[in-house]
Amino acid sequence: MRAFGYTVARDPAEAVRLAAHTPGSTFVAGGTDLLNLMRDGAEAHDHLIDVNRLDLGRITVAAGSLRIGGAARMRRVAEHPGVRREFPMLTEALLASASPQVRVMASIGGNLLQRTRCGYFRDAASPCNKRVRGSGCPAITGQNRGHAILGGSEHCVATHPSDLAVALTALDATVHLLGPGGARAVPIGGFYLLPGSTPDRETVMRPGELITRVDVPRTALAGRSRYLKLRDRATFEFAVVSVAAALRTRGGVVRDVRLAFGGVGTRPWRDTRVEAALRGRPLTRQAIDEAGGLLVGDAKPYEGNGFKVELVQRALASVLGELGGLR
Repeated sequence: MRAFGYTVARDPAEAVRLAAHTPGSTFVAGGTDLLNLMRDGAEAHDHLIDVNRLDLGRITVAAGSLRIGGAARMRRVAEHPGVRREFPMLTEALLASASPQVRVMASIGGNLLQRTRCGYFRDAASPCNKRVRGSGCPAITGQNRGHAILGGSEHCVATHPSDLAVALTALDATVHLLGPGGARAVPIGGFYLLPGSTPDRETVMRPGELITRVDVPRTALAGRSRYLKLRDRATFEFAVVSVAAALRTRGGVVRDVRLAFGGVGTRPWRDTRVEAALRGRPLTRQAIDEAGGLLVGDAKPYEGNGFKVELVQRALASVLGELGGLR
């Protein structure tokens, strides 16, 4: 790891000002992903701005929404009584993430901005368009078992790693940012970018912007939700396939539904056509199968990950069947 400078910011405005006037800088909270990337040579930064002393760790269940500070620790959010009671999907997604030790340190903002676990990206000796645009994507013809079947391009097929981001996508969360140009709010559905020809640009964040908080609408639908993560081992493992689902039925008919998927897309994947195919229909195995088929209709599997096409449909059927009381 090369040498870098280090500054502790005292308030959000100072943190943003430091970032704007310090070339090669980035923010650090828990550092559970960033420091590993720097040590492995996958990322290089000249200066780290510590945001741990900022007043960005609050968790508030207000009348209309859940507000989570960008520096709140994953464990605290997962264990918060209001989150557990009214947003079970978020608790399940957080507890399925990383390991207990990492969740004590890792921040919400850092989790949303963590980089892909693609082995080629993490190996500084391998070409990777996320690290050096135009250098190539060896995963397309190489080891791609853990890669995306949705949203990829000829330049990148890496999956997004965050379980939390998938759950927040299903719940229509909003990400609040503070930067040199002031504060702004971005719906999470527009926060992450498809790789296209610029896979090194993963979000709509501008240089020097900091995640200050995440808002999640407080709805009855959020209270009837689940997060299912399928992985190769029980802990400290990333999703092969995951499903975030929130469902409201009346008389066996789907009145409302929200779905998002992990492990299959280059960003947390939501396809509103799938939700529309279920809404207003009796929740039956046939209806779920048709929705699953619509989800993977545009899938582009590779040699090592073709099994995900069936697996994600089975996972969807399992979650909706449980939420809807199907046997």
